[in-house]
Amino acid sequence: MHILRRVIVIVAVTALVLIAAFTGVYLWQKPILLTGTGYAAHNACAVTEVAGRDDPATDLPPNPLVPYLEVASDEQAGETTGSVLGLIAHQRAWFTEGFGCTLADQRPELGDPTPIDDAGNPFAGTAAPEAPSPEADAALEQAMAGAFGDDLAASETEALGTRAVVIAKDGELVAERYADGFDATTPQLGWSMSKSVTDLMTGVLVQQGVVALDDDHLRPEWSDERADITVEDLLRMQSGLEWDETYDLGTPITRMLYLEPDMGAYVASLPLLHEPGTVQQYSSGSTTLLCSVLTERTGLGADLPRQSLLGPLGISSAVFEADAAGTPVCSSYLWATPRDWAAIGQFALQDGEWNGEQLLPEGWMDESLTVTDVEKTDDPGYGMGFRVNELPDGSLRWPDLPADTFHMSGHDGQKVIMVPSEGLVVVRMGFTPAYNDEASEVQLVEDAIAALG
Repeated sequence: MHILRRVIVIVAVTALVLIAAFTGVYLWQKPILLTGTGYAAHNACAVTEVAGRDDPATDLPPNPLVPYLEVASDEQAGETTGSVLGLIAHQRAWFTEGFGCTLADQRPELGDPTPIDDAGNPFAGTAAPEAPSPEADAALEQAMAGAFGDDLAASETEALGTRAVVIAKDGELVAERYADGFDATTPQLGWSMSKSVTDLMTGVLVQQGVVALDDDHLRPEWSDERADITVEDLLRMQSGLEWDETYDLGTPITRMLYLEPDMGAYVASLPLLHEPGTVQQYSSGSTTLLCSVLTERTGLGADLPRQSLLGPLGISSAVFEADAAGTPVCSSYLWATPRDWAAIGQFALQDGEWNGEQLLPEGWMDESLTVTDVEKTDDPGYGMGFRVNELPDGSLRWPDLPADTFHMSGHDGQKVIMVPSEGLVVVRMGFTPAYNDEASEVQLVEDAIAALG
């Protein structure tokens, strides 16, 4: 009897030790696990609800945690849940029409999206599924074939992952091609191309007198040196706030996107490492913080992009997703069809003129494409939301393209490349996590110039 009691005590103590150990490990790793399940929940929600596709797993990046992630959807509730094996680290993404998917414990109240009429969008008239693509000549077809990797081995073509190419010349759509499962009506995520759109949106608000580039004292809680940070500092990534843009589990960028309900407040809480305006450090936090300032200034909340920029341009496919506080995630979460991405590029190419109306301040794009002199930078050639080809030292980022080339760039190989001297806008979109060579995009633009010259 005594031996039995002793065995029971040993088993019970062992069980408690194991439970305590598991709980300790789980609490230690919980932020990392929640980052993974948050990514999975948001991705599954957005791919199915915003893009209208049924293959969200194809948009998950390679990561050891991926095989253990599970998602479950409640279409009636508009809720998608991500978890580890359906057991722990649950995260919920909520779909709201017009505002996409938001990670939150409870459904966010984002209001009603402003309807967008695409009548003023020069590329929207051919966006219906039944409308034919523009008839491209053989040279343009060959250019697009190269961008899709038609001459590569099957494994290399899959790694290249091109999903769409759209080419516009002098404001007219001249060629396009889509991968299987995608067409002219499929919205695609621009990732950090959203930052370029944020620059344009800020320009519209400057034109309207809502904000100015030199506005400072942007957050009421900033009573220290952070009060010197200006709107321009945030656009140029030179706020001086502590940041790490490494896309890995548990870093500030993934914490902001997948753990923080109020992303702007999180970024605003970070300490200052450098004097504002002296060091340029690429930061998605800066752009999303800027949009929290803009939403506060305008009072428009999640509807800010639709009322300020997307509506006036007729970008009807666009969905700028918001966080749980109602701030558009301006660093990363703009979805639009490739044709609408081309329209945004055309707007920038036209220096903010649209259907006879000047929506940006005079010289805004010149300012956006001017690279300021700072003590240190991790992204030479970055202006305000756009990157230029001619670097401050006079060298060219892409020597085979004209010096006046500038572009929008996003994670996984998203590009909108504009060449003013050629009247050219080239969109390339895809899923390319393991193919980080920009040579194919440069070759596409080079070939398009030759074909249209």
